[in-house]
Amino acid sequence: MNKSEFIVHIATTAGLTKAQATAALQAVETGVIDTLANGGQVTLTGFGIFSVKDRAARTGRNPKTGEEIQIAATKVPTFKAGKAFKEAIN
Repeated sequence: MNKSEFIVHIATTAGLTKAQATAALQAVETGVIDTLANGGQVTLTGFGIFSVKDRAARTGRNPKTGEEIQIAATKVPTFKAGKAFKEAIN
């Protein structure tokens, strides 16, 4: 399912227009991104937790030349599925 199919699903399930469903999805996306960018986490009970983890600096290798390179430390978004979500797909 891609984003446009997901919007149609939201509109059908919630009884909204496509425009309203698009606005709702964009509001959720923006809320999650803004919260994570400010160092917080988003917990949707039963669904899961969106959070940010630190990835340490490390030494990598250029696959073309085999030369070692330094990869800088970075922050990565993560998602941990909730219990109800896990049970629903198993």
